[in-house]
Amino acid sequence: MAEQQAAGVQPVFQIQRVYLKDLSLEQPNSPQILLEQEQPQVDINLGLAAEAVADGIFEITVTATVTTKIKDKTLFLVEAKQAGIFEIRGVPDDQLQPIIGIACPQIVYPYLRAVVADIVSRAGFPPVHLAEVNFQAMYEAQQAQAAQANGGGASPIITNA
Repeated sequence: MAEQQAAGVQPVFQIQRVYLKDLSLEQPNSPQILLEQEQPQVDINLGLAAEAVADGIFEITVTATVTTKIKDKTLFLVEAKQAGIFEIRGVPDDQLQPIIGIACPQIVYPYLRAVVADIVSRAGFPPVHLAEVNFQAMYEAQQAQAAQANGGGASPIITNA
């Protein structure tokens, strides 16, 4: 990579597209559960995936799963996958993983937050606003966990198609 930069190859980082990859809403106990007066319990899980789809082209997917329950019954369940296609070329290997694990999700995540709030509102509930996420801290924690599991070596987050 250093040879490419020395030869005048400029690093490239471009957003090709941001899109909604998957969205589902379930209200398995409606309409009976809608009569409940209790405050629901909300559980939010986030996931991140990266895949090399072509040479220098990566798909980054951020997933949110929101489960809302009253007692042991599900009020609603939302799963949304927001993705982005990014062109990343001429970047040194040691900088590629942080770009994919931090910069790309930071671009995709606001779209995911909007989709979740919108679908929950359209379902007739007060919107669920996903909290801001520190993707750098999330990335560093994942790298530390991977290094511990691999006996000291961090693992990449990219999978190949």
